[in-house]
Amino acid sequence: MISEELKAELLDVGLEAARQAGALLRDGRPADLAVAATKSSAVDVVTEMDIAAEKLITGILAERRPDDGLLGEEGAAVPGTSGVRWVVDPLDGTVNYLYGLPSWGVSIAAEYGGETVVGVVGAPMRGETYHAVLGGGAWSGTARLACRPAAPLEQALVGTGFAYVQTRRARQAEVVARIIPLVRDIRRGGSAALDLCDVAAGRLDGYYERGLNPWDLAAGDLIAREAGALTGGRPGEAASGELALAATPAVFASLQPLLERAGAWHD
Repeated sequence: MISEELKAELLDVGLEAARQAGALLRDGRPADLAVAATKSSAVDVVTEMDIAAEKLITGILAERRPDDGLLGEEGAAVPGTSGVRWVVDPLDGTVNYLYGLPSWGVSIAAEYGGETVVGVVGAPMRGETYHAVLGGGAWSGTARLACRPAAPLEQALVGTGFAYVQTRRARQAEVVARIIPLVRDIRRGGSAALDLCDVAAGRLDGYYERGLNPWDLAAGDLIAREAGALTGGRPGEAASGELALAATPAVFASLQPLLERAGAWHD
């Protein structure tokens, strides 16, 4: 079992790494932002700043927690020997960042024995940093977060996201067409980590998406749960690349079976 002292240490490291990476990204964004490489399509870009932010984070982790493992979006992978593994997305919301939109963040989670115990999401352009420790609640700075009160599905504001591959996007659009008549409205923010934090902060009643990776989910999922939201995937399953869902308990109970019937978990 992990000690409270180790949780506190991991939180301190995660907050410092997110702060420094967020400052680098916010202050170092060049006006003529260059593209270093492409991923699954020409739309899904990896910027030079993205790579620089991961290098900064991995450097901090290597200095302060040299025996820990690491899984990073931009290719960093270290097995580690301590039982702790960091799961890092140095820039979640890359396209927003590229276009100068404010909805992007730095997502850092720490796992112990395969369970997420610390989550930090820094949102520099919002001036907010969200964090959670397993069993210790979810916070934005010194303010405790709580998801929205119970509301029926038809009054729920639901966030989602879309893949970069066109065939998957087309299928996701079909699912949205089935969902939107049954909810208050749909929002597409462009950062999974921030959408999960918005559920925690009561800015969304729910959020779902297909095709997320562990680094997209790890920190935000814990923050949402510690704020009182339910998280998962298909009925009876944890959130995964097939489907990730976070919502207030009342909305979760209605939205999860609706997404299952709509086939939100497959292309």
